[in-house]
Amino acid sequence: MNLNLLITAVTPGIGLALLFYFYDRYDREPIKMLLKVFLMGCFSVIPVYFIENLLSSFNVFTGIYSSAYTAFIVAGFTEEYFKRRVVLKSVYFNTAFNEKLDGIVYCVLSALGFATIENIMYVVFRFADVESVGLFRAILAVPAHMLFAITMGYYISLAKFSKSIDDSKYYLKKSLLIPTILHGIYDFILMSGNDFLMLFFFPFIIYLWVNNLRKLNKYYDLSSKGE
Repeated sequence: MNLNLLITAVTPGIGLALLFYFYDRYDREPIKMLLKVFLMGCFSVIPVYFIENLLSSFNVFTGIYSSAYTAFIVAGFTEEYFKRRVVLKSVYFNTAFNEKLDGIVYCVLSALGFATIENIMYVVFRFADVESVGLFRAILAVPAHMLFAITMGYYISLAKFSKSIDDSKYYLKKSLLIPTILHGIYDFILMSGNDFLMLFFFPFIIYLWVNNLRKLNKYYDLSSKGE
């Protein structure tokens, strides 16, 4: 194993995880819980790997439809489902989850755990001979997982702190549906190989950053007020 490639692969996920830890300055989460969620996100790669392979075997489509199936169902739905499942099973009902910003923090840690292992698989093993892969994934792929997770955490917190069961169920559904759609669009543009669609890739990345930073700042402001 190439040590330099391994460092390249793990640095983005760990770096962003530390950034979120220090960002949550008003009611910082227990380190043990954050590590637990991050590591569970890492291990979620295992079921995702097998389920994605299974779903891929049912891909009977061709061309752009095949890309759409892979992007939205195989990758988008499967990965977001398990990253979300980590949070729901590990911390959703824990007393440590006591403010809306926590939903984003925990979803991001789960996603970055997943993204770190995925990055190792791509950078260290699958494309070890392509130096640009590590840089591309550090700038785009790993942060994309983080951005999908911000949206997920935003809705998980709305579900957690809803006053009615119906509202809670509604936001829980959105916490999976919206990140899946965003993830699917991201992958679909790249997988399609369509030059016209590629024109929308960077505007979409900008949209992800702007929209999710607004969500993050909204909950950060609530945290600063003790809400």
